[in-house]
Amino acid sequence: MTQYSPDYFVFGIKELVDPERRTEIRLNANGGNSILLVCPPSQEMDFIESLRNNFEPEKFELINLDEVLMEFVESNKEELPQLFDLLRGSINQIFKAPAGEDSQDLFKLILSKIEASFSRKRVPVLIRAGVLYGTGIDNIHIMEHPLVMDSPLPLLVLYPASMEGEKLMFLSKRPASRYRCLIYKGF
Repeated sequence: MTQYSPDYFVFGIKELVDPERRTEIRLNANGGNSILLVCPPSQEMDFIESLRNNFEPEKFELINLDEVLMEFVESNKEELPQLFDLLRGSINQIFKAPAGEDSQDLFKLILSKIEASFSRKRVPVLIRAGVLYGTGIDNIHIMEHPLVMDSPLPLLVLYPASMEGEKLMFLSKRPASRYRCLIYKGF
């Protein structure tokens, strides 16, 4: 397995999202509008550092899901203990409410950050996606949301994963979903 340096990897990503090549994303992503940037979990911080150093802030916006989770916890700290008690068997509903419910949850907060990035005409780049593990929010829920699918700009997701045979394993723990996105591997 060839492993690329984080800077080489980021250079390739910048080429992919060039406005003249954006239609290639949809063609190669089964109609999706996202790029899954796969990196080894042990090197995730190196890849994040490279993204920070090499992505122009006027074109790209890094959305740190660690920080989004903390924002969600801070804004709901009064209700969270009761929710954990009430939803003991369905903890994931705290982070992603069932369809049709109008409560503010982590999923909706993430989508609002992506929407804000799109409105500033910047390509959103989700980093620290590992915080989604166990929340009931899968990357596929974000990537296949109409906000992302219908945007003229793509969504990028730094995805810490490894290969087990032919299978992509999120955090080296769980098989990846069948995504409607372009998969770009850093190894």
